Amino acid sequence: MNKTQFLDARNIGAIYMCGIIGVIGQDAPSLVVHGLKMLEYRGYDSSGVAVISEGTLEIRKNTGKLEEVEKKEKFSELNGNISIGHNRWCTHGAVTKENSHPHTDCTESIAVVHNGIIENYLELKEKLIANGHSFKTQTDTEIVPHLIEEKINAGKNFETAVKETCNKLEGRFAIVVVKKDEKQMIGARRGSPLVMGIGDGKYFLASDVPAFLSSTRKVIFLEDNEMAVIGSEAKILNFKTNVAVQRQVQEISWTAEEAEKGEYPHYLIKEIMEQGVSLHRAVNQDETRIKEVAQMINAAFGTYIVGCGTAGKVGLAGTYIFSKVAKKHINFAIGSEFPQYHDFLTPKSLTIAISQSGETADTLEAMEATKETGGKLASIVNVMGSTMQRMSDGYIMVNAGPEKAVASTKATTGQLAILYLLAFASAGKLPEGKQLLDKTCGAISGMLNKELTEKVKTLANKLKSHENIYIIGRGLNYPIALEAAIKLQEVSYIHAEGFAGGELKHGPLALITKDTPCIVLVGNDETRKDVLSNAREIKARGGYIIGISPENSEVFDEWIQVPDVGICSPIVNIIPIQLLAYFIGVEKGNDIDRCRNLAKAVTVK
Repeated sequence: MNKTQFLDARNIGAIYMCGIIGVIGQDAPSLVVHGLKMLEYRGYDSSGVAVISEGTLEIRKNTGKLEEVEKKEKFSELNGNISIGHNRWCTHGAVTKENSHPHTDCTESIAVVHNGIIENYLELKEKLIANGHSFKTQTDTEIVPHLIEEKINAGKNFETAVKETCNKLEGRFAIVVVKKDEKQMIGARRGSPLVMGIGDGKYFLASDVPAFLSSTRKVIFLEDNEMAVIGSEAKILNFKTNVAVQRQVQEISWTAEEAEKGEYPHYLIKEIMEQGVSLHRAVNQDETRIKEVAQMINAAFGTYIVGCGTAGKVGLAGTYIFSKVAKKHINFAIGSEFPQYHDFLTPKSLTIAISQSGETADTLEAMEATKETGGKLASIVNVMGSTMQRMSDGYIMVNAGPEKAVASTKATTGQLAILYLLAFASAGKLPEGKQLLDKTCGAISGMLNKELTEKVKTLANKLKSHENIYIIGRGLNYPIALEAAIKLQEVSYIHAEGFAGGELKHGPLALITKDTPCIVLVGNDETRKDVLSNAREIKARGGYIIGISPENSEVFDEWIQVPDVGICSPIVNIIPIQLLAYFIGVEKGNDIDRCRNLAKAVTVK
C-alpha cells in the first residue's frame, strides 16, 4: 500500500462534511435531488442543483432544509442529462443564498460543488482578482470555477484545466465540476471522500454510497489525488502525476432499503431498533481480519486506541475490555490529544483508530503521527473505502450498514463488539468471545420490544423538563456513562454528564438537589455492589435514581431491565439511553436526525 498518497493530517484547519453528488444519464436532476435527500445528514444549511441541457447551464439554490428549497426552487422542473447537487454545512461565509452551492465562474458556464476546506483560497483569490475576476460570495469554493476559467482562457481543455486547478489547491477537498458546452462531469478528491457509482447507462459521483444506492451497488472508491473524467465512458487518473489509474469495481453489500427510513419517523429510531441485526453482522464476519489485527496487537510494543466523540468513549471502553478479557494494557487517547504522545511512539507501536465514517480529521492526524514514526496502523470503521480503512495495515469493518442520524447508535454497539472480539482473539479465545457476543445479539433482539420502548417513552416524558441529568457507572460501564451523556446532549439538548461512581465525593455530589435525575448503569459483575452504594449516596441527597440493570434494587425509583450478558453489559446498557435521548428529543420537538450545531462527520480544530 502506498502510504504517501494519504492525507498529511497536520495541514487540516477545519473540516465540515457537506454532501455532493453528480449524475450523468437520463433523469439526472431527479436522481441528484434523490441523492441529496440521502446525503442530507451531511449538511442542511442550504441546498442547490445545477443542470446542463442543450448547451445551457441552469442553477437553482437557496437556504434552508432540502425539502423547503426543493419546493421553493421547483427542482422538479429541471431537465437534462448532466446534473450536480450540494447540501451545505457552512464553513466560509454565512448561510445565504449567494453562498450556497453550486458556484460558478465569471461567465457562468462552469459550475462546481465542493466538500472540504481550501486552505490557500485567500491567496488564490487575491491573484484572481488582480487578473480581473469578480467574486459574488464569501466562500472558499468559488475560487475553483474561476481557476478553471483562467486555465481555459489560457488555451487548456476542460480536463486539463480541472487537473491543473486541483494541483493549485491546498487542504482537503472533494469537487464535482461541469461546464455548459461539455458532455462531461469531472470529480476529484484529496482527503474528503468521493465515490463513483456505475449504473445502467448512468454514472454517479458522490460523497457517500447511499446517494445512489437505489440505482446501483457497483462502486469505485477514488483515492487521494485522483480525478474521474466521466462522459459516455469513465476514466480515472492521478492529477498530480497525470498517470491513468486502474480501479477495481466493488459491489456494496448494503441495500437501498437499509439507507431509507421505511416505516420509521426518524433514522435514529430505525438505527436503534436495527441493533440486534447490525450487531450480528459485526460479530459474524471474516475471522481472518479479526485474527490479523489481534496478531498486530500481540506483536506491538505499545498499543494505542484513538477516537473522537462517541468513538472515543468506545475506545476508552476498549482499555477495560482488553484488561478484563486479555489481561493486556492498552492505551487510549482522544484523537485531538494523541499527537502529544508522539514522543512515546516507536516503530513497534500500533495505533487502532475507531471511526464510523473513517474520515474524522483528528483521528487521521493521530494515525499520521504513528505513521511518521514507522508504527503500524489498524482501524475499526463502518465505511468501506474511507481514508482510515485504506490508510491502515489492518482493518475491521463494523458492517452496521448506513448510519444516517447524526447521533451514532448501531455503529457504536458494533464497534464495542469488535473490541470484544479483538480482546478474545488476542487471548487465543475467539470462539468463546463469539459465543458470548452471539448470546448478546439474541438478547438485544428480544430486548428491543414495545414494552421497553413504552417504558422509556414514559420516562422521557418525566425527564423532558429537567435541565440536568447525571449518569454514573463503574468499571466497564464508566465509559458508557460518558457515552450516555453524549447521547443526551446531542439529541435531547439537556445538560448531561457522566461520572465514575467512585468520583462522586470528589465534586459531583455538590450538583445533586431534590429530584435531580441520576441514571445508574449496573453490570452483573464485581462493580455492582459499589455502584449501587454510589446510587444510595445520590438518593440520600434527594436524587431521583433510574437504574439500568439486569436486576432491580431498592435504591431505584425507576428500573429499566436489561438482559444479563456478563462482561458485555456495556453493549446492552447503552441502548436504553439511546432510546431515552430519542424520546426526550421527540417530546421537545427537536430535529432528531440533525442535531443542533452538529453534523455526522465534522471536526473543528
